[in-house]
Order: sequence, then structure tokens, then C-alpha cells
Amino acid sequence: MTVPTVNAVINFSTGPSFAQAMILNEGLLDTNVLSDSAAVIVDVSNQVNNIQIDRGRNAQADQFQTGNLSLRIVDQNGDFNPQNASGPYYELLDPMRKVQITATYAGITYPLFSGFITSYTTTTPLNADEVAYTTIAAVDAFRLAQNAQISTVAGATAGDLSGTRINQILDQIDWPASMRDVDAGLTTLQADPGTARTSLAAMQTVEISEYGALYVDANGSFVFQDRSVTTASIGATATVFNDNGTDIGYANAVWRLDDTLVYNSASVTRTGGTAQVATNAASIEKYFVHSYNQQNLLMQIDADALNYAQAYVASRAETSIRCDAIELDLYTDNYNAGIIAALTLDYFDPVTITTNQPGTSTLTKTLQVFGVRHSITPNSFKTVFTTLEPIIDGFILNSTLYGVLDTGVLAY
Repeated sequence: MTVPTVNAVINFSTGPSFAQAMILNEGLLDTNVLSDSAAVIVDVSNQVNNIQIDRGRNAQADQFQTGNLSLRIVDQNGDFNPQNASGPYYELLDPMRKVQITATYAGITYPLFSGFITSYTTTTPLNADEVAYTTIAAVDAFRLAQNAQISTVAGATAGDLSGTRINQILDQIDWPASMRDVDAGLTTLQADPGTARTSLAAMQTVEISEYGALYVDANGSFVFQDRSVTTASIGATATVFNDNGTDIGYANAVWRLDDTLVYNSASVTRTGGTAQVATNAASIEKYFVHSYNQQNLLMQIDADALNYAQAYVASRAETSIRCDAIELDLYTDNYNAGIIAALTLDYFDPVTITTNQPGTSTLTKTLQVFGVRHSITPNSFKTVFTTLEPIIDGFILNSTLYGVLDTGVLAY
């Protein structure tokens, strides 16, 4: 049985980049980072006995969250004792140093997590004199943006597209251009309001104004996708899972039918505008009022705010059964397709999941990946995908924008 090789690397240099420093007359252009000294980068893979990675979107908050890593190291030499003057990492064990987790399979290395260490917690088992455990906690760059307060955004003027504004905010906190994947955007924005807030909050306001997506990927880069990507991605070729021995096998499917994602009344207000309201009377009669409210957004005209409210309600006025999560066991025999799926699927990738029920019935749904959790030990590797409906249905959004939506659907 061939399984992925997991790699854990700590980079003790400062700054956001995960690349090795490039000293003049050495290094590789477009790969290394210009510096006057090499970073101290260590591979601790052979000391790790537990890795937990959790990245994803909170369905109820309707936004991507900070990714988290827990990395437990078996320390037999006192290497991770910050007071060990003879240790290899003496005076290097500071918070906000960088850590990356990758997995190599069939000659290809896949990123699993890239982030920044927030703490080192050392524990010693009872009666164990020759071993200690150091658990490293880390977060991705969302936390850095949350910690960075801003007010004005240089160059942010009326008429900017949403992607331009995201880049301006990232420039404001000196985030490297090489660690961004930013779409141009489709929504034209007002001038930046110039209020005191975090850089993350500023970017998330742009994200909502676009009806797009903002997150940090497994390589550690900020990603901004405009609504053309977030709404169309469900139409890509889906990875197919089935628990009957065909397609890719899985375990522990969680199917749920509830009202968590029902919204049948939306009020969206841009800065300087009036509240734009959309409701669905049939949904309200069926499920009672489920309200969605966004204020102080940055689209330039009320019509864009109304389009957003209408599309949001039209997408979420009804509910149906969905598969919230499935688990893949990468230590399963003959599991090549499952391993590749576990290492490659990420946000917005469509998946079709079928669960066979007692008798002859099935549960089947095509959804999108919106969360990835990896649980790894020396003898196991399990991946859980959490899934959701599209953020906003692409057909509904386009129909709303161009005024061809069935008028019987919305009441406003």
C-alpha cells in the first residue's frame, strides 16, 4: 500500500514569505526572496507524531475563517526548550515564525497548510525523563490581517473594481505581491470610507460587496475570487464519490435537512444608500422569516445592492437535504483516486456524493467543497471534506442582474 509522505517544515525567518532567502549572486529568481542572510529552515517531519489541519468556511457566518494547525513534536533532545542554550533552535523559538505542511504522493508534492506559529506548548508525560511533547499551534494569514489595523487605504478612489481594492488593502499592510491571487472583480466601488478597522474587515467588506470569496489557500496566499468564479464553479466537472464500491469510496457521510441556510428576507445597504429589500412570501409562509442583513457595503449604486438582495433570497428561499461532510481514509488499500482527491480538492471544487440507504434508495447531491480537515499520525491519514451549496446560484444571479428572473419568485 502506497501512502503519501507527510512533510513538516519550520521557517524561523521573519516576514510573510515562505521561500528561502536569496543572497545576492546566489539563489533562484522567482523562487527565493532577496535578503542578506539565509533563513533557518528545518525539516521536523521525523519528529512529528500528530498533525491536525482545519481550514474552511463557516456556513452560518457565511465567510471563510482563519485556518488552523496543531503540530505535535516528540522532543527527545530538548530541541524545543527555549531555555536550552545548546539547542539547535536557541533564540529562534519565537511566535509568528512560519510553518508548512505538505504531502508527497507519486512524485508530486501537494500543499496542505502554510501559516504562522502562535504558540509552543511543552508537556512531559508522567515518569518520562527522556521525552517531551511540544505542540505547535499555527494560523494562516487571515489572523495577520485581523491583527493589522488600518484607516485610510492609499489610492482607493471611487470607480475602483473590487479586485483593485483588495490589492490596495494588501499593499497597505505590505503583503507580498507574489503571495496573492486576486481576480479583477466585477463590482465598481465607492471610495474607501477611511474608518478605523482591521485590514481583514476591510477586505471582507469588499468581498461581500462583490458577492465573491476571500480566503487564504494552502500555499499561504490571499485569494480573492469575483462572482463570475464563485457562481460558475459548481458547473465544473465534479469528483464523484459513492459508498457502493464504484467511484471513490468514503465513510461517515453526514446528511442533513434543516433550515440553517434558509434566508427569505434580505436587506442590503450600501454606504450612502437606502436599504434594498427582497423577500420571498412563499418561503416566509413555509419557514417563517429568516432574515439576512448587510450594511455599509461599497457598491456604487443601489441597483447593485438590490441585485445582491434578490439573488441571495432567490438562492436560499428553499432548502433540501445536503451532505455536510464525508471522510476519506488514505490508508485504504488501492485508494489512488481517493488519495489524489484528498490532496487536491479545495474550496469551490464540485463533488457529487451518493450514499446508499437501506432497501434500494439513495441520497445523492452535487455540492462544493468549503472546508478541509486533515488528521495525520504516523499510522493514519484521514481527510474530511465539508460541503455546501453554492454561495449564490449562478443562474439566479445572472438572471437577476439582467432582469429575466421569474417575477413570481420574488416579492419586494
